[in-house]
Amino acid sequence: MVLDHPAAALLLSRFRTVRAETMRFCAPLTPEDMMVQSCAEASPVKWHLAHTSWFFETFVLAEFIAAYKPFNPDFRWLFNSYYKALGEMPEKKLRASFSRPPLDQILAYRKHVDAAIAHLLEHTPEDEALRRIALGLEHEQQHLELAATDIKHAFFTNPLHPAYTPSEKSSTVTIAPPLEWLSFSPGQPGRVGVVEVGVSPDPKALDAFAFDNETPRHPVYIAPFRLASRLVTCAEYLAFMDEDGYTRPELWLSEGWDTLEAEGWQAPLYWRRDEATNSGWSMFTLHGWQTLDELSETPVCHLSFFEADAFARWAGHRLPTEFEWEYVAAQLPTAGNFLESQALHPVAARAVANSRQPQQIFGDVWEWTQSPYTGYPGYKPLPGALGEYNGKFMSSQMVLRGGSCVTPQTHIRPTYRNFFQPATRWQFSGLRLARDGAA
Repeated sequence: MVLDHPAAALLLSRFRTVRAETMRFCAPLTPEDMMVQSCAEASPVKWHLAHTSWFFETFVLAEFIAAYKPFNPDFRWLFNSYYKALGEMPEKKLRASFSRPPLDQILAYRKHVDAAIAHLLEHTPEDEALRRIALGLEHEQQHLELAATDIKHAFFTNPLHPAYTPSEKSSTVTIAPPLEWLSFSPGQPGRVGVVEVGVSPDPKALDAFAFDNETPRHPVYIAPFRLASRLVTCAEYLAFMDEDGYTRPELWLSEGWDTLEAEGWQAPLYWRRDEATNSGWSMFTLHGWQTLDELSETPVCHLSFFEADAFARWAGHRLPTEFEWEYVAAQLPTAGNFLESQALHPVAARAVANSRQPQQIFGDVWEWTQSPYTGYPGYKPLPGALGEYNGKFMSSQMVLRGGSCVTPQTHIRPTYRNFFQPATRWQFSGLRLARDGAA
């Protein structure tokens, strides 16, 4: 073992940790669980296990180890997701039909790739190989989060509604503190200010990571604004529903209203009214069904952008821009309810001594912003097939910020830009209100 490259030694430790976290999440699942693909956005967990290994094999091992032998040559096209520069791939909707290769072969594939990456890191790899491995680990963490959202939807669609893990019932309900408005003036009081957002990474640095869509760092104008001190709760969202929020077209964007009618939306995804009595709401969680009474003070989640925007209009406010959000987040520690807490659901905000500092900026739910997902001024995608990672999706998507209760904590940062189509609901997505002007 060489490991005379400090960055390689640190990366090997992180590689082993991240890969183990994925397998730890899968421990409660059966092979049958890992085969299910229950909606268009989702993939089987077994496919996530294979595809993340495919990423390391395709973009690192095949390019930086001259004598590398693929585990199975068919895997190069079978587990390709959307990299068209690399050739053909099966349709996404067919992933649930991959009964072969069996799970034990997928796990053997992971071990094969793990051993090869470890060998590469132990023998003074090129700097570019280190950058590719770092990207692969961020990619793995994205798929770990996707595995959590996908298995939740799979269990929801199962008639038995199994729980990923049993619920730990609490005898008390935490009451979220009153929503307060916090004022921010990036410039002089009452005036527009110029702030820097995004990242301009040092090309020689190997100890920091940012996706290409977070670059380059650049100035933006931000007018004085106010941001809600916490996320919108289920109880507050229920008030919107009780005031006919889903039947008032004046609250909705045109495409949102058309989507609502086409999909028959009457509540957030995973909410269900007791049809026998037509009273009371319950929600499906990774712990199984829970009543709204139990979760009323927790942040509402599994909202589309259209629902978040309609709620904000109903409340007389708006969604923040991604730059307003980043300006605030950059001043705060990256702490919150992440995957590591094992809550696996948003938790209620708590009363804090410093009530002038926003809560739940990180973790709990991805926060929809009003910002479309486009490239920053001067944006350049990565060269080659890796340029398809983010750049080609910069159309018809909206930006979300902050991470969720199933995001690994080491995966998030203030500059991180998530993005989904505005009708997407299967993610842990919610909202925080904003308004113009400082108090």
